[in-house]
Amino acid sequence: MKLAYWMYAGPAHIGTLRVASSFKNVHAIMHAPLGDDYFNVMRSMLERERDFTAATASIVDRHVLARGSQERVVDNILRKDQEEHPDLIILTPTCTSSILQEDLHNFVNRASIISHSDVIFADVDHYQVNEIQAADRTLEQVVRYYLDRCHRQEKWDQFLTDAPSVNIIGIFTLGFHNQHDCRELRRLLRDLDIEINQIIPEGGSVEDLQNLPKAWFNLIPYREVGLMTAVYLNKEYGMPYISIAPMGAVDMAEWIRQIQKNVNTLTLSSSNKRVDYEPYIDGQTRFVSQAAWFSRSIDCQNLTGKETVVFGDTTHAASITKILVREMGIRVSCAGTYCKHDAEWFKEQIQGFCDEILITDDHAEVGDMIAHMEPSAIFGTQMERHIGKRLDIPCGVISAPVHIQNFPLGYRPFLGYEGTNQIADLIYNSFALGMEDHLLDIFGGHDTKEIISKSLSTDIGLIWNPESRLELSKIPRFAREKVEINTEKFARQKGIETITVEVMYAAKEALNT
Repeated sequence: MKLAYWMYAGPAHIGTLRVASSFKNVHAIMHAPLGDDYFNVMRSMLERERDFTAATASIVDRHVLARGSQERVVDNILRKDQEEHPDLIILTPTCTSSILQEDLHNFVNRASIISHSDVIFADVDHYQVNEIQAADRTLEQVVRYYLDRCHRQEKWDQFLTDAPSVNIIGIFTLGFHNQHDCRELRRLLRDLDIEINQIIPEGGSVEDLQNLPKAWFNLIPYREVGLMTAVYLNKEYGMPYISIAPMGAVDMAEWIRQIQKNVNTLTLSSSNKRVDYEPYIDGQTRFVSQAAWFSRSIDCQNLTGKETVVFGDTTHAASITKILVREMGIRVSCAGTYCKHDAEWFKEQIQGFCDEILITDDHAEVGDMIAHMEPSAIFGTQMERHIGKRLDIPCGVISAPVHIQNFPLGYRPFLGYEGTNQIADLIYNSFALGMEDHLLDIFGGHDTKEIISKSLSTDIGLIWNPESRLELSKIPRFAREKVEINTEKFARQKGIETITVEVMYAAKEALNT
């Protein structure tokens, strides 16, 4: 076990609460001590919700530790059943309360006998999985619970919808631009004359989950949440699914072609006509998405050869890496993800698109990699943005975890053809362009003369003596950073701990030879 003050993915119970609070009329109860119940505040703030989050904490205190939790947990479930009348109550422990090793399954079984609501226990190993994995598992568990019950009660309607239809699985609260992506997917499917059967969990009803198999196929826009549900539906009901993220012009076209393939395959057994979406792809790429035109413009060509670093969840990091390289001609020195459980898929997707691949959930390792590579721009999470500020490297945020500023009020999807425009803008505006940095320096745009160290490691041990610092301060600001970086590199290579004026000139000589 390691003490961490920053985590890319939160604890498991946060994932369960995100899924539960995304459904309509579902209530979540945390079996947790005070301090673990911050989810309500976080969701209300980031999503700017006007209603109270349907999540309650069943507090573990000294009385519970003395007598056990059964009475309190069952009472809280029954109280919420009477007050809120939810369709479903989900009980989840936290990492802290899991230490007690209480039989929460038994508590749920006892409460479900009396409760008018359905009650289930979130079957997640809180020590082995993180927020993302728990969310994926919880969604699959809820879907399985209701479809299995439908089978037992013989209420299942085996017929598909008359017109082509899909389920969109994985849109949920606190997702990175999820609400905007959902609007864009709705527009795209409407253009393709495809009906939306259900969107889960966001805004979905658990009572309607029995109708999921009526859709012709499933769309999984993000691998992180929804893939387990799609695999389950494919195995049990033979439902095809598309797990390509429609991000960027190339993958967008492939996504639509996969939809066309599935529609035409199922059309053979129905009275519907075969479809051809190629004219739609051509029109959208040429006239709606400006990214294809922009990638050939002189503005974008100025970025050719610039080096970048990409880091985030698997879906966004892989997609942004491919967009940078094959659509905009920008070099990716390193691409990485913190989703260690999906590392193999990530490596397969970006093989050949970047120089190095980094799989880690240690932000310090990511910071040292960025400091070592010195890219022109970073595309990452909130943490990479902080790292970029320390190293004076611009950063575009492309993945969760994020800050409140990455929950914009305006329409900013990452998926679909409008998403290609948003991503192109983000990439272009993330670079320090042309003479911008030099002009800012001349006109006082930079508010400090402090020399910024280009390393985040705490064990470097390099010391600049007063004479060398004075010499460094005489160098124009726009060139000072490069001199500092090259000098420190030279010192490390030579095993020098104190940088003097002589070392600076020796580094200059080494660079010129």
